[in-house]
Amino acid sequence: MLLIHCPYCNETLPEAEFTYAGEAHIARATDPSALGDDEWEGFLFIRSNVRGPHYERWRHLHGCGRFFNAVRDTVSDRFLTTYPAGQPRADLAALTAATDGAEVRK
Repeated sequence: MLLIHCPYCNETLPEAEFTYAGEAHIARATDPSALGDDEWEGFLFIRSNVRGPHYERWRHLHGCGRFFNAVRDTVSDRFLTTYPAGQPRADLAALTAATDGAEVRK
């Protein structure tokens, strides 16, 4: 079972309390009606799918209901940090240097 820290409630709870909401920090179209099929395909379906630390968006569905961002290692399935939506990307170099394999939260 994954344990996820909500940066708003400041609680670490089981994954069942949360819902995954896709990759974080995706640039969304300012004028969606101007996009062609290829651009829509790229926006909706093409993601980075990295091996290792990955920026994700989550929602505390059964708690505060708010969206937040997280950095999760896709190899170990461990969360390196969580932070409020709207903040810039967490610095991966600082996270991986500071963790040495341990879980860290901002």
